[in-house]
Amino acid sequence: MANSRGNRRRFGSVRQLPSGRWQIRYPDPVTGLMRPGEETYPTKTDADVALTLIEADIKREQWTDPDAGKVKFGDFADKWLKERKLEDTTRERYEGVLRLHIKPTFGGRFLSDITPARVRTWRTRLLEAEVGEPTVVKAYQLLRSILTTAVDDELIKRNPCRIKGADTYDVPDRPVLTLQEIYAVAEAIQPQWRALVLLTAFTALRLGELAALRRRDVDLEARILWVRRNQAELSSGKLITKAPKSRAGFRPVAFPDLIVPDLVHHLERHAAKGQDSLFFVGPRGGRLRRSNFRDDWTAAKAKAGLPAEVHFHDVRHFGNDLAARNGANLRELMARMGHSTFRAALIYQHRSNDRDRAIADRMGEAARKELGKDDPPDASGTPVARPE
Repeated sequence: MANSRGNRRRFGSVRQLPSGRWQIRYPDPVTGLMRPGEETYPTKTDADVALTLIEADIKREQWTDPDAGKVKFGDFADKWLKERKLEDTTRERYEGVLRLHIKPTFGGRFLSDITPARVRTWRTRLLEAEVGEPTVVKAYQLLRSILTTAVDDELIKRNPCRIKGADTYDVPDRPVLTLQEIYAVAEAIQPQWRALVLLTAFTALRLGELAALRRRDVDLEARILWVRRNQAELSSGKLITKAPKSRAGFRPVAFPDLIVPDLVHHLERHAAKGQDSLFFVGPRGGRLRRSNFRDDWTAAKAKAGLPAEVHFHDVRHFGNDLAARNGANLRELMARMGHSTFRAALIYQHRSNDRDRAIADRMGEAARKELGKDDPPDASGTPVARPE
């Protein structure tokens, strides 16, 4: 039974327990009912100080109900995901990161029990388990975002994710392919993918953007293609065709006359029929997928003598580098890549395409000289016949 010796105060009360420790009680600012402190104290002075701090928090409207954080992180994270408008691919990625890297440690813990020390230990253990640094960074960013919402909901006072530099990582330099390597792999790959390699190299489009490209999106006379949609593939194999994430992603991109014969040849021999049909199709006439392109790409890399660590994304990297080396400024590069801000994208879309075409012309001229090609093809873009 508690010691009857109490201490009446202007705010709350302090009393000594049979154990010798001191307990505080104070009026709940919401209900007005007296509630005990979350812990006991070794001395009366410690208890008085704790009560004074609580009173100050209530007056500054910074008091947080200690019981508010008694929500399991796993339940809160599931609710957090459910209430957010996310693209299917993003939602799937978040679910995977939560399931594999966050919930095993924090899923069963109360929000109030997740401390900066526990976050540091969790991150260190992921790195020690040789989870890739990019994955650890993404897991940390997701955990921080969820706990930021918990702070906004006044379930916890402060976000425990406070590790300096934990939300970034140094991206290793990717290999920059040469023009000869681009053409070597284009020659080595299956004929139906030659145009895919060259178009990626000279427009820097993403594979998903090229997979969603239609015949009517490619204007050979103006040498412009329009990015109007993107294809995404879930881990289940389901394909999703969607509009670009932002207005900046919906864009025209010019390409040099150097590759017009290859595109004409592709349209005649490999593209699906009909103006609204796909420009690139899979080996059996279906959709282009990473899975039905990957083996051919790997074989072509080996045949062309490219290092095994070269990714198809590095072909896009080559295109951006080539554009930069031939006069594209930052705004023009961002416009071609679809990474510009909304305002920059509008400026790009409302201005003349002459500047973009000039960039593409210089790219083609530089490539033609390096390859020792003849003069540009005539306006009809008639290709030279290719053996299949």
